[in-house]
Amino acid sequence: MKSTSSYVSRRPDKQGYVKYLKEDHAVWEKLYLRQIEVIAGRACDEYIAGVEALNLPSDHIPQIPDINRVLKASTGWGVAPVPALIGFEEFFSLLANKRFPAATFIRTEADLDYLQEPDIFHEIFGHCPLLTNPAYAAFSQRYGELGLAANKAARVMLARLYWFTIEFGLVNTPQGLRIYGGGILSSYEETQYSLDSHQPQRVPFDPVDVFRTPYRIDVLQRIYFIIQQLSDLQQLAKLDLMELIETASHLGMKPSLYPAKEQVA
Repeated sequence: MKSTSSYVSRRPDKQGYVKYLKEDHAVWEKLYLRQIEVIAGRACDEYIAGVEALNLPSDHIPQIPDINRVLKASTGWGVAPVPALIGFEEFFSLLANKRFPAATFIRTEADLDYLQEPDIFHEIFGHCPLLTNPAYAAFSQRYGELGLAANKAARVMLARLYWFTIEFGLVNTPQGLRIYGGGILSSYEETQYSLDSHQPQRVPFDPVDVFRTPYRIDVLQRIYFIIQQLSDLQQLAKLDLMELIETASHLGMKPSLYPAKEQVA
């Protein structure tokens, strides 16, 4: 995790609304219009249903109180405005209490294609649609609870679980392989690459394998894990994940798919 960010979140008013600049809305519109097109036939149905439920605008940044009204009614969740970067303790605590952290800044035109730290487009467009889904929402809350109780070593393992599910997960459907990970769904390039490229590995999801697999945050992924249906996340939340982490620790890390000097997680 980066310790500093070049971006500063915008402070909401007492009602929770943020006054964005014209250029901020223009960036959202560019991101939204190209992303809503590229996810067609690639995003899972549950995600598309969430986009429709949230009624995300195409021409301006949505406001968190408006998003929260829909999430509260569907799964009891809400979005919490946070600074650009927060600590693990706060992150886990928010999730455990059904609050999804979202920084209230949006990337600039110069960073349109890639931004290492998550902005409001990544959080709202990438993740919030699936927070209307009970299985996804239940797993997210359980993840927060586990993170709060975990030690430092276990949190490293849990970070891999989050990465390969909530951020970069794929799911089998009757129509074929589809995307549910928000890190993919908010990225124009990775949305296409994750399903269409012959380069990455796509393997069945196994929690112990996930805990043992290194990843990088600043490049296209070399491996994706596939669940069989979104409800698998709810079943995953019921497993003794700490016991599985112990198993993974004894087995040790899998060989990195990146050059040794590039392995970071």
